[in-house]
Amino acid sequence: MAGSAEMSSLEESFRKFAIYGDTKATGQEMNGKNWAKLCKDCKVTDGKNVTSTDVDIVFSKVKGKTARVINYEEFKKALEELAPKRFKDKSKEEAYEAICQLVAGKEPINVGVTKAKTVGAVERLTDTSKYTGSHKERFDESGKGKGKSGRENIVDTSGYVSAYKNAGTYDAKVKK
Repeated sequence: MAGSAEMSSLEESFRKFAIYGDTKATGQEMNGKNWAKLCKDCKVTDGKNVTSTDVDIVFSKVKGKTARVINYEEFKKALEELAPKRFKDKSKEEAYEAICQLVAGKEPINVGVTKAKTVGAVERLTDTSKYTGSHKERFDESGKGKGKSGRENIVDTSGYVSAYKNAGTYDAKVKK
């Protein structure tokens, strides 16, 4: 079997994949989507011996009958199930150790994360310091948008004419 240092890094990988994409996850249990992502990112699925269908079948086999998630012990059982399929030329123990080495120490890969580029005209058009007229009023000095107050004329419904100097003093003048 694998060493204790490898097992702790295996458990660390389990926790990282278990919380991936779920803000409420504790890292104690993993859902099927994250199990499939773990198998794909750690190259457990190779497209020939182990496919995504095999991964889903093994997940269904190791989880409880009504459960939707697996814990760490069930996760290790699932790896044991997949190991002989992935490494056909090795014995069961060697295959399990090899599959643990694939998973240990890995974390989720964010594929397809795009970064905004400011090139050419985009940079010129998004520079708020060069705005003029009514558009200039929508941003403060730092270039941060003012929100709704920058887009709309907010009407004063106090009943006084705009720029009236003695606004709000009527009640003080009239005695009851």
